[in-house]
Amino acid sequence: MAQRKEIDWVTLCAADIDDVDRIARQIHLTLPERKEIFAEKLRLFPRGCFKLLFNGRMAGYAISHPWKLYSIPPLDEFLRALPETPDCMYLHDIAVLPAARGYNAAGLLLDEISDRARNMRISHLACVSVYGTDVLWARFGFRAVAPEDIAAQLGSYGESARYMIADVAA
Repeated sequence: MAQRKEIDWVTLCAADIDDVDRIARQIHLTLPERKEIFAEKLRLFPRGCFKLLFNGRMAGYAISHPWKLYSIPPLDEFLRALPETPDCMYLHDIAVLPAARGYNAAGLLLDEISDRARNMRISHLACVSVYGTDVLWARFGFRAVAPEDIAAQLGSYGESARYMIADVAA
């Protein structure tokens, strides 16, 4: 009989940053970020940072925060502060180890992040899709947008980068 897989997103804490760094180095070989970048985002907006538990072990993470639409924070740079009047919840990074894929981790996460956005009266989610994951994000209602003024901002994310937005369901 097949063993049932347990998967759950829970709050990320400062003690998890080394595990975030370990997973990021496995997933983002060509898009590295210092662990201090993740730690800053956790300090700035802990309600938007999660770890994925898969059968009781950390198998992924998600970092999100309030931001401004059509503004893309460069990779591996500190934010220093969040905007006073955000109009989107920005999904900075979502990484799931291969063993935990295929269990709707992204769908479960988007439910959590959308709840936080609604509670803050934010009506959009935004992300930069990398590695051709725009197909995955499209399944969750994200659409690629390409205003000319953000092309330069995408540079640090690689050639496959696509800026994507989705509406938060009421």
